[in-house]
Amino acid sequence: MQSLLKLLPWKKTVLITAGILLVLIILNFYGLYTNKFYFLRPDNYVFPVLSIVHFIYLYVIWFKISENELPDPKMRNLEYALYVVMIVYVYKIVNTFLILLSYSDYQNHMIPGTFVPMGILILLLYLCLPILALVTFKHRKNHIGHYNFENYNDNMNYWQ
Repeated sequence: MQSLLKLLPWKKTVLITAGILLVLIILNFYGLYTNKFYFLRPDNYVFPVLSIVHFIYLYVIWFKISENELPDPKMRNLEYALYVVMIVYVYKIVNTFLILLSYSDYQNHMIPGTFVPMGILILLLYLCLPILALVTFKHRKNHIGHYNFENYNDNMNYWQ
């Protein structure tokens, strides 16, 4: 994990994660079997809405590290919400993997030539999200600190 932290400093981690999220939001509307985009299906909007939590967390991390601030309860709650969103990421990984495995079932049908390359690309991007989220959590621990709110009110400087 330490080598991954050296390879991906916190700024680079935040920027790469934001870029991958943007690409996956667009590719979430893409249909692998048909090679078309579907914008009218309501279930295609679940991932973009849930990714808002990840974007807000990335913004909070950027702000807290650059301003050298301490963690707060709102940030902790946002991180816990991101844990739930990571369950959706795992679901998307499994779902994309199962779609890729179904290629042999539909081999006699007209499947576009982009099925395998796009499926692998989407799968790799979905695999990167939980890894980058875990790296971001580690950067949060290293740069911002642990969530220790037992004596939070004692350490606050009200006159600042």
